[in-house]
Amino acid sequence: MCDGWTVRDVIAHVISYEELGWAGTIKRFARGGFVFSKANEIGIREYSRSPQELIDLLRAHQRPRGVTAARGGMIALVDGMIHQQDIRRPLGMPREIPHDRLRTALRLALTAPPIGAPKRARGLTLVATDLDWSRGSGPEVRGPGEALLMAIAGRGHAINELSGPGQALLAERT
Repeated sequence: MCDGWTVRDVIAHVISYEELGWAGTIKRFARGGFVFSKANEIGIREYSRSPQELIDLLRAHQRPRGVTAARGGMIALVDGMIHQQDIRRPLGMPREIPHDRLRTALRLALTAPPIGAPKRARGLTLVATDLDWSRGSGPEVRGPGEALLMAIAGRGHAINELSGPGQALLAERT
């Protein structure tokens, strides 16, 4: 679901920030010219490993550390949840996300400029139809919370799971 990335690339991306503190993150971004996509590509190259090595690293990093532990692990929660769905959706491996985690991720995604969700959701009312959550003002976009999260994170594939008068505007922004 991430343009040009394989499942292995997504896993490498997630893991690549787990072992970085703030200094390491700043160095990576400097090497990437302070462009998110370039810094992410550096991390993917640095963590180009076999599938088994990546699985082992994921198992070893079940609790956030490094830069992803910031804000009480909320970066890991939001980024991990989005990327987990990036992997699960194309592989046809659905997962029901616990409602408390999904509500928290939706709220936090709207405050995370790197994801782009604040800009995509601006002027819209987002309404999760499967849990008690809504935010914003303006034309409504309704649907499952997980589809809302993926759409505001720029995953256009989730737009078809949403409805409402604001759906077309959100689709233009993904």
